[in-house]
Amino acid sequence: MTDPATRAAELLKEHRESIDRLDAILVYTLGERFKHTQSVGKLKAEHDLPPSDPAREAKQIARLEELAVQADLDPEFAKKFLNFIIQEVIKHHEQHQK
Repeated sequence: MTDPATRAAELLKEHRESIDRLDAILVYTLGERFKHTQSVGKLKAEHDLPPSDPAREAKQIARLEELAVQADLDPEFAKKFLNFIIQEVIKHHEQHQK
């Protein structure tokens, strides 16, 4: 029989390994997302389109909030996270406009 402290340490290790895998997934997913948004920025610049699309951004934020609720994630956190990403994307798009 395993003592409680040893079992707790094993569980902690398992959780941390899962967190590390999920962090890697997040980083690679964000990398892939930014590759696509970079392409969008180039297209917008080539066709003289504005770097920001407020209607799409609002739609995406609403969609993400709904997904967050389904995933049992704080929708306000999800909204802040997406807003941060959107602002980074807009900065990149503005750089393509120059």
